Amino acid sequence: MTNTGVCRLMLGGFILLKTCLSLCCSKVTENAKNSLATLKRENPCLEPTLAIIQARNDQLFQEANKNFAKEIGLRVIHICLPEGSTKDEIVSEILRLNEDPNVQGLALDLPESLYSSKVLNAVKPEKDVDGLSSVNLGHLVHGDVCDCLVPPTVCAVMELLGGVGGKKVLLLGARGAEAAALQSVLQREGAAVLSCHWKAPQLQSELRQADVVLFGSTKPSDVPVSWIKPGATVINCAHGLLSEKHNCGQQNNPAAEKTVGSLVVAMRMQNMVKNMERWIQSQHYRKWDLHCLKLQPLSPVPSDIEISRAQSPKAVDVLAKEIGLLTDEIEIYGQTKAKVRLSLLERLKDQPDGKYVLVAGITPTPLGEGKSTVTIGLVQALTAHLNINSFACLRQPSQGPTFGVKGGAAGGGYAQVIPMEEFNLHLTGDIHAITAANNLLAAAIDARILHENTQSDKSLYNRLVPVVNGMRGFSAIQLARLRRLGINKTDPETLTEKEIGKFVRLDIDPSTITWQRVVDTNDRFLRKITVGQANTEKGFVRQAQFDIAVASEIMAILALTTSLQDMKERLGKMVVANDHKGEPVTAEDLGVTGALAVLMKDAIKPTLMQTLEGTPVFVHAGPFANIAHGNSSVLADKIALKLVGEKGFVVTEAGFGADIGMEKFFNIKCRASGLVPSVVVLVATVRALKMHGGGPNVTAGAPLKKEYTEENLQLVADGCCNLQKQIQITQLFGVPVVVALNVFKTDSPAEVDLVCKIAKESGAFDAVPCNHWSAGGRGAVKLAQAVEKAANQKNSFKYLYSLELPIVEKIRIIAQKVYGAQDIELSPVAQSQVDRYTRQGFGNLPICMAKTHLSLSHQPERKGVPTGFILPITEVRASIGAGFIYPLVGTMSTMPGLPTRPCFYDIDLDPITEQVKGLF
Repeated sequence: MTNTGVCRLMLGGFILLKTCLSLCCSKVTENAKNSLATLKRENPCLEPTLAIIQARNDQLFQEANKNFAKEIGLRVIHICLPEGSTKDEIVSEILRLNEDPNVQGLALDLPESLYSSKVLNAVKPEKDVDGLSSVNLGHLVHGDVCDCLVPPTVCAVMELLGGVGGKKVLLLGARGAEAAALQSVLQREGAAVLSCHWKAPQLQSELRQADVVLFGSTKPSDVPVSWIKPGATVINCAHGLLSEKHNCGQQNNPAAEKTVGSLVVAMRMQNMVKNMERWIQSQHYRKWDLHCLKLQPLSPVPSDIEISRAQSPKAVDVLAKEIGLLTDEIEIYGQTKAKVRLSLLERLKDQPDGKYVLVAGITPTPLGEGKSTVTIGLVQALTAHLNINSFACLRQPSQGPTFGVKGGAAGGGYAQVIPMEEFNLHLTGDIHAITAANNLLAAAIDARILHENTQSDKSLYNRLVPVVNGMRGFSAIQLARLRRLGINKTDPETLTEKEIGKFVRLDIDPSTITWQRVVDTNDRFLRKITVGQANTEKGFVRQAQFDIAVASEIMAILALTTSLQDMKERLGKMVVANDHKGEPVTAEDLGVTGALAVLMKDAIKPTLMQTLEGTPVFVHAGPFANIAHGNSSVLADKIALKLVGEKGFVVTEAGFGADIGMEKFFNIKCRASGLVPSVVVLVATVRALKMHGGGPNVTAGAPLKKEYTEENLQLVADGCCNLQKQIQITQLFGVPVVVALNVFKTDSPAEVDLVCKIAKESGAFDAVPCNHWSAGGRGAVKLAQAVEKAANQKNSFKYLYSLELPIVEKIRIIAQKVYGAQDIELSPVAQSQVDRYTRQGFGNLPICMAKTHLSLSHQPERKGVPTGFILPITEVRASIGAGFIYPLVGTMSTMPGLPTRPCFYDIDLDPITEQVKGLF
C-alpha cells in the first residue's frame, strides 16, 4: 500500500474517531455538569474556581477551557504570563495561587520546555487538577486511585481506546510525568507498553508490531506513515493539541487533533469537579494523623522550664495539619503558635461534637491542687497513650501574676504546654488588644463629658456631624443612635433643635461611671487615682482607678462570645455609666463599638499550641475568676469539639474551686455556649485536704511542717469534708464526677487509698491517683480511662436556677445550695443597685458571684466546710455586655499588688542565647 493509501485509511479512522470523540466530549461534559449541580445543591455557597497559568499565546486553548467550564458551571480564571517567562516566575505565580483560599484547582498551560519537576511539584497536590505532581503520580503508580487524579490526557486516551488488554501499545516521543502516567495506567489495564523516541533505530519494527500508537510529541516528517501497522489506532496526545498541526503525513489535517484536544480539556474540567468533591470532603472532619512526641521523664523531676526546653516542639503548621486544619484556617505566629480562624466553625458545622470535660478543684490552698497540670496530663494520656482525639482548652495567663506572685501557668512537670515562656509572656497579644480597647473606651467617656460640659448643642452637633467635602452625613453608628432615640431621620439638616440636643448629649453622671482603665501589671498604687488634673481639662477632676487587664469586661466578653457579630453586639451593650436621669449609657451611645471590634478582630481567634507530648492545646481568654466567670473561651471549646470528632474529648479548666469556677462554668458559660458538659474532673491533693482538716498554716518559702510530709490519716479524713462538699455541688448539676488525686512523693499509700475510698462513697463515679507531673501522660492513663467511662454514663445536666427568678433570689440559691450559707444579707447600697438593674431590664441575667476563693464562705481563713454563716452582699455590679450581674461579697480587689519579693527578681534574659531564665 502506498503512503497516500495509508494516509487515506488513517484519515478515515480519524473521521470515525472524530465522531467518537464528539460523543465522548458530550458524555464527559454532561456527567461533570450533573455531578457539579449535585454538589452545588448540597453546598449552596459553593463557587468552584479553577486557575490556569498560561505562558504562551494560545487563544484557542484558552477559549476551549472557558467554554467547557461555562457549560459545566465552573469558574475559570486565566493567569496569562508573557511568553518567555522563566520557571522561577511560573513557580512564584503557582505559590501565590496555592495560598488563595478562593482557588480550589490549579492547571498549567505552558511550553513543553517549562514542564519541569520544579514547576509541576510547586503545585499543591490537593489543587493539582492536571495530576502531574510527584505526590499525585506516586499514588497513581501505586494504584491508590482514590487518592489521586488521573491526568486529563491519560483519561482522554483511555476513553478513546476502551479496552486495551493484550494489546501492544507504543509510546512515541513521550517523556516526563505524563508519559509515566500513561505507561502506568495502560499496564494496569493489561496492555504491553513500549516507549521509544523518534530517532530510535528499531522504530520501524516497533511501529509494524504496535496495535496502538500514541504520539507524545510532533511526528518528524522523515518518519513515513507507511511504517505504521495497518488498522492500528493512532492518537496524538502531545501538548497544545488545539493549536499545533499534528498529522500522519498531510500538512493540514487538524480536525482530529482538535477534537482530541477538546476531549482533554473536557477531562480537565471533569477532574476539577472530582477535585471539588475531594475538597468538600476535606472540609469535613477526618481522623487525626497525629505524631506524638516522646517523653523521657527524669528523676528527680527538673524545673518546669528545663523540661520545656528539653522537648523539641513540632512546627505549629504541622500540628495544625495533623488535627485537620486547612492552610487558610491558621495564622502563624512564629514557629510554635498560631491563631485559628473562626471560618472553621462554618466548615465543620455538621460535624458532631466530642465529649466536653471540665476540670475543677477543691477549695484552693497555698499548697496548690494542680488543675492545669491535670488538664494537660489528661489530654496527653487520652491522645498520646490511648489514641483518642483530645484537646485542652486553657486560659491565657496574666502578665501581672507572672511577674508578681504566681509565676508560670502552663501546667507543670511533665504535663505542661510548650514553649512555656511563650505561653506565659505576651502569647499572641490578646491581653494587649483588650487593654487598648478598654482604655480607648475609658478615654472616650472622659472626653465626651468634657466636650459636653464646654460646648453648646449646636457646636457639639457641628463637630459630631461635620461637613466633609461640602456634604454632611451621619455615620452608621450615629444613625443607630438616632433610631434608639426614636428619631427616624437620615438627613442631618432636618433635625430640630430639640432632636439635636437629645442626640448630642449623653448627659453622663460622673459619679456613676463604672468603667475603669486597665493595665496588665500588679500595680497597687493605681487602685485609686485622680484624673483630669491638667489645666487643659478645665477643672474636670474625678476619682478613678485602674484594674488589672484581665478584669476588664472586654475580657469576659471575649471568653463568652460565639462569633464576631456576637462580640460586636456585646461590646456595644457594655454599660459604662448612667445619665442624670438614671438611664444606662453604653459603648454604643459613645459611638466606639466599631473601633473596639477592630482592636479585637485578631484577639477573637483562639491560639493553637501543644503539650509536651505534641497534643493540641487552645489558649484563649483569661477572665478574672473573682469578678468574672474565670473560664477560657466558648469559641475555643466550640472549635475544639468539632475538631476532635464525636468520639473525642475536649478538656477545659475552671478557675478556683468547684464552688466558684465550676458553678460559673455551668450557670454562665454553658448558657452562653449551649454546650452540655459530659464529665467533671475534681482535683485534690492529700496535703491540701490536710489543711482543710485543720492542718497548720503554710508560709510561702518556709519548709512544710511534718503534718504535710508524714502520714496523718485523721487530718486527711477530716479534710475530705471539703472534697465531699465539692462532689455534692457537682451533683447539683447532674454531671458525673471523677476525682483526680494529684500524688506527691510524701503521700503514703494509705492516705491515697483513704481519699479515693471517701470520694467514691460520697458519690464520685471514680477516684484515681495521678502521677502525670512526674511521668507525663502515662501517669494519667487510669484517669483518662475513668473519664472515658464516666462520659458514657447517663447525663442529666441542669442549671442551678431559672433566669426569670429575681436577682436576689438567684443570689440566695447560690449562697445556700453551693456555699452552704444560712442566708444572705444585702447592704442598702446593694439593694438599691439591684432595684436599678431590675428597673433597667437587666434582671434576667445570670449571677457571677465575686467572693474569696480561699473558703466556701466569705471569710478566707475558714477552711473545710463552714456552715451557719450569713453571706454579706456589699455591692451589686453589672457586666451587661458579658451578660451577667456580679454581686460583691465583702471587699474584692481588682488590682493585685506586688509582694516584697516579686517573681521578677528571678527572671532574666541571656543576651547571647536570648533564652528566658527563672520563669518558674
